[in-house]
Amino acid sequence: MPQIQLTTAQRKAHRANAHHLDPVVLIGGDGLSPSVKKEIDAALNAHGLIKVRVFSDDRSAREAMFQTIAEELNAAPIQHIGKLLVLWRPIPEKEKVVDEDRMPGPRDVKVLKFSKRGGQRPEMKVVRVLGNQRLTPGGQVKRAKVLKKSIKKSAP
Repeated sequence: MPQIQLTTAQRKAHRANAHHLDPVVLIGGDGLSPSVKKEIDAALNAHGLIKVRVFSDDRSAREAMFQTIAEELNAAPIQHIGKLLVLWRPIPEKEKVVDEDRMPGPRDVKVLKFSKRGGQRPEMKVVRVLGNQRLTPGGQVKRAKVLKKSIKKSAP
């Protein structure tokens, strides 16, 4: 997969966003193993913009790792400063699973209670209304009534 090409302005913006980040993946003495590539791929999917720390003193080896990661994982190389590598890849869209059998869940409703005196501020409170409840015009939460079974139907 080819690496992503960015403009200078985009690269500069990503460098600024990565400034406060801590390294999420550490590359040790074993170098760029398949498990390290898998972790970098997972971090890019989760975060999009990541820092990788390489514990190697050879600058050319770090530069080669940087280019290899960018090409194999379809990422954009943002910055290589010291032993830190900054990579970016757009976060993939997550698919939402729609369940038709799902019932409505709880919702939070803001209720304003106005004072009888005109000069006071209205009191606001947040009320959680469950699926089997409703909110009255007065701000009270009413539960759904349990339907009574007919005496005639329950008689043998």
